[in-house]
Amino acid sequence: MDSLDPLRQAAVMVPRSATSEAGSTVADAIDYLDHNEYEVALDLLTELGEAYATETSYWNLLADAAAEMNLHRAKAWCHWRAAETVHGIIRADLRLVDPAQPGARRTAIPGDGILRPLWNVGLVMPEGHPDLRVARIWVERVPHLEPSACGPVRLAPLRPEGWRHLKPGHQITMHEQAPPAGTATITQATFPVAAFSRPGFRRSR
Repeated sequence: MDSLDPLRQAAVMVPRSATSEAGSTVADAIDYLDHNEYEVALDLLTELGEAYATETSYWNLLADAAAEMNLHRAKAWCHWRAAETVHGIIRADLRLVDPAQPGARRTAIPGDGILRPLWNVGLVMPEGHPDLRVARIWVERVPHLEPSACGPVRLAPLRPEGWRHLKPGHQITMHEQAPPAGTATITQATFPVAAFSRPGFRRSR
């Protein structure tokens, strides 16, 4: 990578006052870049991206750098965060039902946003049927979520406007067949200021 590589372009965007949870600053990231420690610098810049109001372009630069280093999960995460800057952040604690139960998963959920199950988020169709919505799952902290396990996840809805009513504490259900495959309790629901509305739908009570 030369002096115009995406990591250095991203570093320019980070405020000098920004500090990661571990106490690192952009000066630390630049120091690693100067010593050709690109993967460490990427990790630091990823952490710093949570410390200030990042833009989509920031995460796209980090994704480009991760792609150059063949860090596929890091690339997928940066693209995920880029989308969250546009659509908002939904985090939840997901508990999968026991594999012996109807509708349960019998294999682990991959952690990097591949699975796209349906979710009952409390909306109903005009005829009274549940209006199930699609959202991808990113498993936090671990590479995957085992059957019957419980863990923190992030959700990326296909149509985010249908999720804006959710607040921490709300429960939604995950479906791959008719019975629920899991139950998620919302822990964070942060959306852009612009509000969406869609006529013809009401929330279930």
